Amino acid sequence: MKVKTEADKKSTDILVVRQHNQIGDMLCSLTLYKAIKTKYPDSQITLVAAKTNYEIPFFDINPYIDRVLIFDKSSVKAIFNFLKNLRDRKYTFGFVPSTIKISTTSHIINFISGAKNRVGVKSIDGKVNKSHILLNVKSDFLWKNTHQSERNLQVANLINCNISENSRHLIKLNSSDSDLDFAKNFISSYFPDRTKNIVALHPGAGKKSNTWDSNNYIKLIKDIYTELNCYILITSGPTDEIIINHIHSELTKANIDFMLLTNTSIKKLAAILPMVDLYITNDTGTMHIAGYSCTKMVALFGPTNPLEWAPKGNNQNYIKSATGNINDINPEEVFMFVKTSLLKNNR
Repeated sequence: MKVKTEADKKSTDILVVRQHNQIGDMLCSLTLYKAIKTKYPDSQITLVAAKTNYEIPFFDINPYIDRVLIFDKSSVKAIFNFLKNLRDRKYTFGFVPSTIKISTTSHIINFISGAKNRVGVKSIDGKVNKSHILLNVKSDFLWKNTHQSERNLQVANLINCNISENSRHLIKLNSSDSDLDFAKNFISSYFPDRTKNIVALHPGAGKKSNTWDSNNYIKLIKDIYTELNCYILITSGPTDEIIINHIHSELTKANIDFMLLTNTSIKKLAAILPMVDLYITNDTGTMHIAGYSCTKMVALFGPTNPLEWAPKGNNQNYIKSATGNINDINPEEVFMFVKTSLLKNNR
């Protein structure tokens, strides 16, 4: 079902209930928000997100949102305050995208908000959304092997919000002048010889099943350093301490010089990564940061589907395990890709 909409005469309040707020999930949903803002440029978008045990820089990731409400169900008081803030606006549209999984709670929140048009999925690949009764603008979707960015855009299409193919490719993380200056100074300070390639790697991941074994990274780094004479940059986040400590120890023993960049802000990382010659990363949040900052990269995939999650820009590639076990990817296979990629860069 689709609805006809009229151009707003005043600011339109729009609600998006998307409790999955990992960095990659949010970046892949930018097509939804951009499509909304393209049709309703004066709209005020409120995002409802789940509470996490770490801070999410929502406005750095998503420039299209105007307000974030955290669904905190830790106490009756917290729930009351959330509902009070939720109901303080009259929403013309309320979206529950359901591109990752169907959440009954999200549909209830959307319904309670009082949104006039409640937009979402009726079914996905034949599986019925039992909460679709709470929606009044809905459709059936066939999403097997469909990228998350396209799924989000298809949900926006239900109220005739769309963007061109060219506009999709223009969606990226924009760094400030100060972030760009930081990146330039960082590269010139730690990697002064511009005749040498810079290879960056991100060995960590939020999920164990998405994490290539640290010994694979150690072997790969040794080969890149000794055989290709490259600078080595390793990036890490707040949950990567164990794997980084092991890699740090083994590379130090082997007298491998490397630079470690830890817990850098998203905007600064997005400014640095396009300046390296190749980025090797697991299927995790930094893969998407690299993807949305036009970085040359190769992503390593285990159980997850690259057709759904892999960045799709120029010079953004992936290697998928044939078995679904990421550690069945051979370090030699990755090294050969690196070698070929750098040779192309140097032509």
